[in-house]
Parts: sequence; structure tokens; C-alpha cells
Amino acid sequence: MAHAHGHSHESHDHDHHDHGHAHGHHHGPVDTGDWRYAVGLIVNLAFVGIEFGAGIFSGSTALMADAGHNLSDVLGLAMAGGAAWLARRASGSQNTYGYGKATVLAALANAVLLIFACGAIAFEAVRRLAEPAPVMSGLIMIVAAIGFVINLGTALLFMRDQHSDLNARGAYLHMMADAAVSIGVVIAGAAIMFSGWSIIDPLVSIVIVGVILIGTWGLLKDSVNLALDAAPRGVDVAAIRAAFLSLPGVTAVHDLHVWGLSTTQTALTAHLCHERPDAEALLAEAQALARGRFGIGHTTLQLEAEPSPDCPAC
Repeated sequence: MAHAHGHSHESHDHDHHDHGHAHGHHHGPVDTGDWRYAVGLIVNLAFVGIEFGAGIFSGSTALMADAGHNLSDVLGLAMAGGAAWLARRASGSQNTYGYGKATVLAALANAVLLIFACGAIAFEAVRRLAEPAPVMSGLIMIVAAIGFVINLGTALLFMRDQHSDLNARGAYLHMMADAAVSIGVVIAGAAIMFSGWSIIDPLVSIVIVGVILIGTWGLLKDSVNLALDAAPRGVDVAAIRAAFLSLPGVTAVHDLHVWGLSTTQTALTAHLCHERPDAEALLAEAQALARGRFGIGHTTLQLEAEPSPDCPAC
């Protein structure tokens, strides 16, 4: 959505989706089959279509850009809800990891789609800068004002839970940002109406496109990294290695891999060389460390009391 992230709040919103794993007082994954997501999605998606159509009809690139900005947050909402739903689906016999990685593909597709949309809107706006065309400022103001009401209403739906649930917080922040952008478009419409300078319209749209791109850049970077099985942002691999080495009796750590199973779940594998008689206890300590300090639930650890012949790194 994020927006991911001007618009730095967008970047972190995105990663809020990324780490928005049910930490609150919920039991099990966040129940995003939650009606607020459905209502927010349907109403906002319908409005994006109307706003984009109104932008074409009134000759306003600012309305089109605002529709693009609203779309970026609708996609973020859909990802937050879809990620929770996919994470709950059981893994099949061949899909041993389940469908979590689909959330990464969705984030990647979301980012690429938004960058294309931004390019198209910016292209049109630059053309309008060269030869300004008259725009229907009254229509721009009315449509953007409706957008403000819809975004504010959606934000208020999520306001109550924003401190306990990161997904809800991401949705709340995004919708508030959208409401602010819609007000900007209303002001631009008023300025055009009073001054007659239709060039204000493409200028405003270029600013909005910049805001979307700044946000999307964070989303693109995070989703590409997760697709490449890099360690998720916020997970310090060197610190994990040091923590394993500090366990009593561990002499070396190698083949340490940390990657994202989805936008919210992290997995880890490692070989631990040790000189302890109670290997079972060491295994339990290492798993508790990964889960407790680093929040990694999926750990696969190989304990080696002496160098194993097929392991060149030992």
C-alpha cells in the first residue's frame, strides 16, 4: 500500500501490513473477514471508478491522480484482508508452505501496477502543462469533496482498533492521508474557478503522482526483497547469529538462512555446532530465543556435536 511510504507515513503503513500479524488481543490470525474491510473495499473501489471517469469527463488530471491515490490504498486494504485470509488457508500436499507467498506476489503486482498508473497520469499531466486545456472546476470540487467524505468515513471505521491491530492502523493512516489529498484537490478546483488558471490542475496531479511514487517505492523494495527470499525488513540476521552463538555450549553457527514465508511470517534454518550433552534442551533454548526475541515462529535447526562429513562449512 502501503503507499507504501513528502508521504513518509505511507512507507511505514506498508510495512505495517508487512508485520501486521495478529499481535493484538486477537486469538489466531486477525479476523480480517471483518466487515469493515469489505465495506471499505466496496465503497472505495466504486468511488475510484466514478472519480476516474469524472476526471476524464471534466478534463482533470488531478481527479485521475486522486483516483490513482485512492486505488493505491484500496489495493493496500485488499492486501491486508487477503493476506490474513490466505495465511489461514491450510497448506496442500504440494504447497507445503501454504499460500503465504501469494501475499508477496500481490504486494509486488500492486507496486508495479501503481508505477504504471503513475507514469500514464504524469505523461498526460506534462502534455497539459505544455497546452493547458479548460477543466470543469465545479465538477472537480464536488467529486473531490465526495472523496473526502468517503475517505474520512472509512478512516473512522478503523479508528477504534488502530492501537491494537497494525493492519487496522495501516488502513486508518492511509484513509486519513487520502482525505487530506482529496481536500487538496477541492482547493485546487476552487483556485481554478477563481483564477481561471487551468494549469493548476496538471501541477496538482504531478504532486499527487509524486506522493504515490514515494509511497510505492518502499512497497516495491520490500516486496522484491521478500520475493528474492531476503531477510524481511526489521530482522537483523547478524543479531540472530550473535544470539545463537551466545547460547551456552554453542561453538559455531553456519548455514543460517532467514526469509519471509509471507508478508507477515518469517522462517529460519541454521546449523548449530555445540558441545553439550543435553542437545534437546539446547534445541528448546534456541527455538525459544528465535521466537521470543526475534518473533520467528518457523525454525528448523540442525544440531551438530561434531563436524559432519558432508558439511564443508563445519
